[in-house]
Amino acid sequence: MVTDTAVVIPARDEAERIGATVAAAMDLPGVDLVVVVDDGSTDQTGRVARAAGARVVRHSRNRGKAGAMESGAEAVRLLDGPKPRHLLFLDADLGDTARAASALVEPVRAGAADMTIAVFATRVKLGGHGIVVRLARDGIKRASGFTAAQPLNGQRCLTRDAFEAARPLAHGFGVETALTIDLVRKGFRVAEVEVDMAHRATGTDWRAQVHRARQLRDVALALAAREPVIRDNLAKIRL
Repeated sequence: MVTDTAVVIPARDEAERIGATVAAAMDLPGVDLVVVVDDGSTDQTGRVARAAGARVVRHSRNRGKAGAMESGAEAVRLLDGPKPRHLLFLDADLGDTARAASALVEPVRAGAADMTIAVFATRVKLGGHGIVVRLARDGIKRASGFTAAQPLNGQRCLTRDAFEAARPLAHGFGVETALTIDLVRKGFRVAEVEVDMAHRATGTDWRAQVHRARQLRDVALALAAREPVIRDNLAKIRL
């Protein structure tokens, strides 16, 4: 198997699960590099990731998911040879289920897709999460014509050309929504792939509610930058 893929894992305060995620990622066929971006963690995320075999990039302060993805991709670029690696982005809390990510790489490696998006075979019910999913799904459909089953899924494999075409990435949690819209609009081939993966449920406590509010804000801003109607409506709300 030719080694042609690098895994990038944005992580913040994931010391409990990052080790298992890195170990699983390193076992993926064709993967010869795992980069963990420690995005301002206050725990031992970076140390655990390095002990598991990952290269670690550390942000001294939290820059958000898009910023971590950009840093990880840049670290991979610096380590690339003449032919750029494909980029496989994975969440830090996947644990052992990250082993199923090989299904995301295969269509990209075969030249059948420029970006793949994971569709989890088993969905975890998250209280209050549906409104953000609907906003993202409907916005992607209106802006690009693409119907996404799980528009916020962060498990994605891209060619380097596709990643560069999508830069600069949308801020924070709007990155997945914007990635899909921008690449479809530019003619890149996007495919969804069902995988047997799972991450930790977000929960329903106040921290989870704050997380979802940030998701909603970032997705709305990503859509507003790409849809004049949403931009105009947000402007009216601010008034």
